[in-house]
Amino acid sequence: MRLLLLSDIHGNLEALNACLDAAPQHDLAINLGDIVGYGASPNEVAQRSHELGRIFVRGNHDKAVTGLTDLKDFNPIAGLAALWTRDQLTPENMDWLRTLPQGPIRVEEIPDAQFVHGSPLDEDEYVVNAEEAEASLEQSAVTITFFGHTHLQGGFYTTRIGDEAFYPQYKSIGKIETWDFPVKKDVRYLINPGSVGQPRDGDWRAAFALFETEKRVVSFQRVPYDVKTAQERILAANLPPRLATRLAAGR
Repeated sequence: MRLLLLSDIHGNLEALNACLDAAPQHDLAINLGDIVGYGASPNEVAQRSHELGRIFVRGNHDKAVTGLTDLKDFNPIAGLAALWTRDQLTPENMDWLRTLPQGPIRVEEIPDAQFVHGSPLDEDEYVVNAEEAEASLEQSAVTITFFGHTHLQGGFYTTRIGDEAFYPQYKSIGKIETWDFPVKKDVRYLINPGSVGQPRDGDWRAAFALFETEKRVVSFQRVPYDVKTAQERILAANLPPRLATRLAAGR
């Protein structure tokens, strides 16, 4: 089975379309949350995400814009974007986002994997280094945990001497590229497909991943997209300009 793994689209329709256009044929699409927030196309992204498949977990922005949590933990820019998004969503999309399940979730066809937004221990936890990954790796009941939230493509795995981090190594910053990472059956992993709509690793390209369950290979992908149009949408919506300018830097 081939899984398409999407996370942290954040209302960026141009980035999502580029990823879907570049993605090879797959059997199941899995969305790791933060479908909306920041970007200026929340309804279009929610609708297309809904149409893609049946496996979702909720993100912290999905919760915030639907009123499931307050905005006290959001910075001012994120808070303004959440309030704007709340006003823009159709009732149908609002209701759908509000019903997204809390991770971790399991999928019957993939018994050795689970899917979360932040971590399997806390759906809002940021796991950005090996030290923070240690507890989740040690306590995981499955081999692979796919997670999002940090917008950093790559992940962590257990070794005999401790936990290690890994990040895809690409050769360019402007082309479609793939980086394959094999996963072993006797090693535990936390794997982040990266952010579709708001990369924060210094690479502006949209990120996603595919997992071949039989070959046990995760293929990380980076795809250029129409950043200019995404920026123009943000500025036309009178969202904070920083949300537009940072797309070009991938920060």
